[in-house]
Amino acid sequence: MKVIQVKEFLDTDSSYAESRANQFLTELSDDQVINVCYGSILKTGKHDTGLQRSSILVVYRTKE
Repeated sequence: MKVIQVKEFLDTDSSYAESRANQFLTELSDDQVINVCYGSILKTGKHDTGLQRSSILVVYRTKE
């Protein structure tokens, strides 16, 4: 039985959401991917510098 699931990827100080999401997507077949959603915010860092933070949500079907 196929199940629809979601997996969320968030930027952190040590890893980027984009690279982890792309790695995960290589493990899925094209027919498993339902949707990929992306969002970003600007976070204030040290010394009032702006840091962009991304979040990626992958909606996919599991294999049978």
